[in-house]
Amino acid sequence: MTRKANFIIVLCCVLALAKAYSQTSRAYSNEFLNIGVDAAALGMSNAVVASTKDVNAGYWNPAGLMRVQEQEISVMHANYFANIAQYNYGAFAMPIDDFSAFGFSVIRFSVDDILNTTQLIDQQGNINYDRISTFSTADWAFTFSYARESQLDGFSYGGNVKVIRRVIGEFANAWGFGFDVGAQFKRGDWELGFMARDITTTYNTWTIDEEKYAEVQGAVENQNQDLPETTEITLPKLQIGVARTFTFHYDHILTAEVDLNMRFIQTNDIISSSAVSATPALGLQYGFTDLVFVRAGVGNFQNVQQLDGSDNVNFQPNIGIGFKYKGIAVDYALTDIGDSSEALYSNIFSLKVDLSTFSR
Repeated sequence: MTRKANFIIVLCCVLALAKAYSQTSRAYSNEFLNIGVDAAALGMSNAVVASTKDVNAGYWNPAGLMRVQEQEISVMHANYFANIAQYNYGAFAMPIDDFSAFGFSVIRFSVDDILNTTQLIDQQGNINYDRISTFSTADWAFTFSYARESQLDGFSYGGNVKVIRRVIGEFANAWGFGFDVGAQFKRGDWELGFMARDITTTYNTWTIDEEKYAEVQGAVENQNQDLPETTEITLPKLQIGVARTFTFHYDHILTAEVDLNMRFIQTNDIISSSAVSATPALGLQYGFTDLVFVRAGVGNFQNVQQLDGSDNVNFQPNIGIGFKYKGIAVDYALTDIGDSSEALYSNIFSLKVDLSTFSR
């Protein structure tokens, strides 16, 4: 194995990522926060902005925390890219009083045990495998949520304060801060939802170890020695949703929701302009006696250019099931994190617990 080949993993995780930060204003910063949480929501293709009403509302729409009746916790784990990347999530929520609620969540998206071969060959040209070490790249998000009931019947609103921590081994690390706001309105069987993410733009400020960075840059010939810029900005995003609940014979409940996810930049979303781009998402959930749930959804509609120059619309289908018994809910989703033609399916599991179940 050549020396250059030894650095493939390090370069992919350090140089490629670091150079991606060289733009001070990026359209795709902090993308790990767009994956989503909770297998129940992912099974509906993330179309839950209007109907979310449990501990996971802190992520989807903090206004939904007002519908949390007792203390709840939620955890989720997923593997991506042939188990290379690990995605973990945990959350807690509780009502403060009859008019307000609080929530907290943490997300970690990581690639661990990456081989660092920068010291594999010493100054005399000798190979020493004992000099190989490992490092991790990890993206963290800590979210503090607050929700409040309005004097207008059925209307609630809330907000998030987000703290972002991103680490690339000993090479670089960053801190970021951002804010979200959301609202929900419920009238009868209809629900409306509004979620604005990164409303003030979210700033990440990077600190780069110049000595460590130079070691990696110098390990491969013809690499640019300039350090990347140290600031990146996440642009605002807007989600609007409408949901409707249908009840059949008391025990059969169908919830349908349609969301529109918008970004204020031109992308290959199915609706795209120089000012805003948008893609719809549709989610369905069938529940029987609040015990068994079946879910399906489709979203992420993208215009993908083919080899002949024509455009083809790709989309992301998801399915899921769930079981709930005495305040404990176990959910599963099979998600396509690629597109309908290049399906990269992932198995998502999540657990939600109503803590009041154990105090009765």
